[in-house]
Amino acid sequence: MNYNYEKYKDIINISHHVSKKHPQMSIYARAAQFAPFAALNGYEEEIKETARQTIKRKSLDEEFKKCLDIKFQEIRKQIGSKPKVTVTFFLPDLIKDGGEYVTVTGNIKKIDEYRHLIILEDKREIPIEEISQIE
Repeated sequence: MNYNYEKYKDIINISHHVSKKHPQMSIYARAAQFAPFAALNGYEEEIKETARQTIKRKSLDEEFKKCLDIKFQEIRKQIGSKPKVTVTFFLPDLIKDGGEYVTVTGNIKKIDEYRHLIILEDKREIPIEEISQIE
């Protein structure tokens, strides 16, 4: 490139102006002016949400449901001693179809027959209809 310095010879050696009213901007603040900005707010989060995987609820056969029911009846008999159980249940996703299987261990505080919940001592609530395994 060929620059024509003759055009600017009258201003080329003038010192840079420093304001007496306004403090000089830091290097970081100046750099932030040129940083890319998100033209679409929430776009990154939307992409992550779309990529997030969920799984479908497994349907249990009648034989398996009977076994779960037997285990559940045994737990009901021991409810006064707050039995310790490990329960795997389906947790539906609040945003998209599907969900995930969660396994928790704890002592049962009570069984809420009206709301169909197992309530653990740490106040976690497990929907009885979503249980796929009890140990």
